[in-house]
Amino acid sequence: DLVFGTSYTGFDPATAKDAACILVWGANPSASAPHAHKYWLSESPAKKIVVDPVRHPTAAAADLHLQPFPGSDAALAFAMLHVIRRESLIDRTYLAKHALGWEEVESQLDACTPAWGERVTGVAATLIEEAARIYGRGPSLLWLGQGLQRQPMGGNVFRACALLPAATGNIGKPGAGFYYLNGGRRGIDGDYLGGTALRKAPPKSLSHMDLAATLEDPRKIQALFCWNINIAASNPDQQRLHRALKREDLLTVVLDLFQTDTADLADYVLPAASFLEFDDLVTSYFNLTISPQVKASEPMGEALPNQEIFRRLARAMGFEEPALYETDHSMLDEMCRQAGLFGGFASLKGRGTVNP
Repeated sequence: DLVFGTSYTGFDPATAKDAACILVWGANPSASAPHAHKYWLSESPAKKIVVDPVRHPTAAAADLHLQPFPGSDAALAFAMLHVIRRESLIDRTYLAKHALGWEEVESQLDACTPAWGERVTGVAATLIEEAARIYGRGPSLLWLGQGLQRQPMGGNVFRACALLPAATGNIGKPGAGFYYLNGGRRGIDGDYLGGTALRKAPPKSLSHMDLAATLEDPRKIQALFCWNINIAASNPDQQRLHRALKREDLLTVVLDLFQTDTADLADYVLPAASFLEFDDLVTSYFNLTISPQVKASEPMGEALPNQEIFRRLARAMGFEEPALYETDHSMLDEMCRQAGLFGGFASLKGRGTVNP
């Protein structure tokens, strides 16, 4: 967000056919995106470079595998920038037209030699130079993995790695760009989806890093609703969080189809339907597509889709706003219309996955 203004709009994976280089940094498609590992990467004519301390199958299949010491990724990015500048691969026309602050970055590069990079990161200087040349010549795609940020200096690492596309002008042309998440809503109105018109006060947000400390304070939190998440297993500061979840004066409600660790600590567990038990829209994290999630069977037992649970809670709490009671069918048709998919959800079910 700090470098490019958004982290939710990445490159179009279809442009891989135009790329000379695909740099996968801190992602493991072989485990987390097997379709991309098996088909997208293998079918692209581009040179593949993988940066990861672990030699997973995607790294083993790459043309180059750089294995930095954990946490040294920012230094590796700066060492690559040193080589890119030395090889006259900096796109100064692009930077002059579209960037602010490059001079401050460039002033740091003299000391970031490949030899320095080898000492700091453990990656051989020759590999740093080879990767920098391949990427810098472009056109190149940069895939920044979600796992890459999950370290103490993750924000700084991302800012450093995100300099590479701008410095080389690998933005806004076929076969170039960067990707963290294709989380855009494909034209669907986020305010409509989130019901922001119902707010009576400005929205508040809370970092998961601060959740345990916040839950400890009864003045801040008296009730906690969890759905599509298992914080007792996945959040940081586990022991402190578990103690906070056991507060006698904290109302904890969990919506889930499994008896998760968080459900074990809840006051109420409302059984939720699985993704096979209601219709929905699916927007990919990777490809720029919309797919119909088509109901395959009725929910088991007393389970309900999340949205129906919240409709019933709204009714029990006496809320009267019509938006709280809009049906799934109506919402799905409206979202299809906003995305430019004519014929509504029924038509999309017949078509399958589409590029809007």
